[in-house]
Amino acid sequence: MDSSSLIPPSTVFFDLETTGLDASCDMVQLAAVSGGHTFNLFMVPRRPMQPGASRITGFSVRRHRLFLHHRPVLTSSLREALVSFITFLRMLARPLLVGHNIRRFDCHVLARALDEFGLRSDFHKEVSGFVDTLPLARKLLKDSGLKSFKQENLVKSLLGVSYAAHNALEDVQALQKLYWALKPTANQIQQHIFTLDSLATAAVSQVPVRPSLCERFSKQLDITKEERAEEHLDV
Repeated sequence: MDSSSLIPPSTVFFDLETTGLDASCDMVQLAAVSGGHTFNLFMVPRRPMQPGASRITGFSVRRHRLFLHHRPVLTSSLREALVSFITFLRMLARPLLVGHNIRRFDCHVLARALDEFGLRSDFHKEVSGFVDTLPLARKLLKDSGLKSFKQENLVKSLLGVSYAAHNALEDVQALQKLYWALKPTANQIQQHIFTLDSLATAAVSQVPVRPSLCERFSKQLDITKEERAEEHLDV
């Protein structure tokens, strides 16, 4: 039996790709999966793609068009994408949203975007909370001897496969399989649930991009969301 069919429909795995790691970055991709249900939208960012982010993700913008690995993709406005995401969540009866290192990065970016368009209350009605699989995996695998808890490494170690990381849809599809392999109990999940309102959203108010951001990107082409957390970036 396909393990994805065993994932409760009230669990949604989501991920973002962004223009960079600074606090004012824009979304370029929002993807989610729940069992066989898939959501995937692209947005033309209002801020420039940072060179390092472009090299890692394959996204670029030319003449107000978004390209992925040099191929144009269909896009929605950020507001349209958020409204569509809320509609997707509504069909799944207040799901729990699960992602990797989302507490330090993705949730802050998402919260800022929802607030910009006055959609936070609508979003809040359709979800039951969030779970970050980074601290969850660290707890469940604390005696495993693993030295890195990057999603790619976890997928490789537990599932024995590699995948196209830094594409939000590929990331969430891999995360759904990883989550099943981790087999967290209901109590363990409950201990890791948080909400957008519990986050320090003031930390993601728009601030100027630090001059050294591009240099950091160029030196760390393999940076992942876990590494973002470990570096204590402003997210």
